[in-house]
Amino acid sequence: MIKIMKYGEVPDSEIFARGVEAAAPRVSAAVAEILSQVRQEGDAALLRYEEKFDGVKLSAVEATPEERKRAAAAVGPEFMALLERAAANIRRFHQQQVRSGFILTEEAGGIVLGQRVLPLERVGIYVPGGTAAYPSTVLMDAIPARVAGCGTVVMMTPPRKDGTLNPAILAAAEVAGVDRIFKAGGAQAVAALAWGTESVPRVDKIVGPGNVYVAEAKRQVFGAVAIDMIAGPSEILIVSDGKSSARWLAADLLSQAEHDKMASAVLVTDSAELARAVSAELEVQIPRLDRAEIARASIDGNGKIILVEDISQALDISNALAPEHLELCVEDPFAWLGRVRHAGSVFLGRHCPEALGDYYAGPNHTLPTSGTARFSSPLSVDDFVRKSQYTYYTAEALRLAAPDVAAFARAEGLTGHARSALERMEKGKE
Repeated sequence: MIKIMKYGEVPDSEIFARGVEAAAPRVSAAVAEILSQVRQEGDAALLRYEEKFDGVKLSAVEATPEERKRAAAAVGPEFMALLERAAANIRRFHQQQVRSGFILTEEAGGIVLGQRVLPLERVGIYVPGGTAAYPSTVLMDAIPARVAGCGTVVMMTPPRKDGTLNPAILAAAEVAGVDRIFKAGGAQAVAALAWGTESVPRVDKIVGPGNVYVAEAKRQVFGAVAIDMIAGPSEILIVSDGKSSARWLAADLLSQAEHDKMASAVLVTDSAELARAVSAELEVQIPRLDRAEIARASIDGNGKIILVEDISQALDISNALAPEHLELCVEDPFAWLGRVRHAGSVFLGRHCPEALGDYYAGPNHTLPTSGTARFSSPLSVDDFVRKSQYTYYTAEALRLAAPDVAAFARAEGLTGHARSALERMEKGKE
């Protein structure tokens, strides 16, 4: 049963079950070995680890065009239409994030300054297979890359025991515009994306969630490639006044609790009556879930209901926690939105369950966890571009600037820099 407590009975640092910052030494060592082997042996190591960890003996790792075409028929027209509707919402939202470069000119002084926004040439998305398949992750990770204009989008996802891929994931990849799909999971898939193999192209950035081995692999390959984030267990914080439906709130808490036994689902409310009603409702709803065992472990181990004096105090708690998902189930949520400083994604009002964001509304569901919303952002088009800048000075513009440049350089003890700026000022030495 979920714990009900007054604010202050547990430290803020223990409200969410966020665990340790780094993977266990045995996980780090195992991942390092896998990365090394795939980097050295390429496809041979990738196939070997797929047989060892995913229990499937593959002759090739790339999904064929025929496999991809069969996916649409396998999932049926209704699910394909659903994918298209969700993709349209996601695409529309992310198109608003597209940035242009800029040019600053000073015609009188002969100076041109600028910045270019350039898409990454090749990106890799990791889509978990494990205990559940997530076609939504395909849409959320691939569509922003496509909107950004990336040249090639490569997807890695674990195969099933018979060597096939989940047709829902393949169908989502078709809708999202994924170019190449490979049958591999775990740290070995991350290694293949980071360094390339005979079959898998090396990418510039890896995005997408995964288990502890995937997260540790992303941590270790960072620097060889870029990554989006190190994602931890899912978490939801619901801030509610006493007028919300206990049945709705319990359902929203369970929408995250069913993800993982380590997931954290927390309600903060100023109503003791609502707290008791939500606790009772959880006991009614948990047995109905297909993943009841996982949800039970999450709620009993990490779930909490925190009683506060008022909604203002609840928002103070939220800002201290910087939750991945924040629901504001209050009378006038827009009046409180300005108080939210740290949160991955905010869901406003009593008719906006977090599940809308997971699948359909349009904002991205790949979000910062473990308090990293204090300094990082949801996955977006910005994750799939890089910026390059340029400078142009005429001879006259340089003549005016060179003394200042040289003075600055000398102040740092770099006389070569000063000489470089002044050299062009000496006539007859062109």
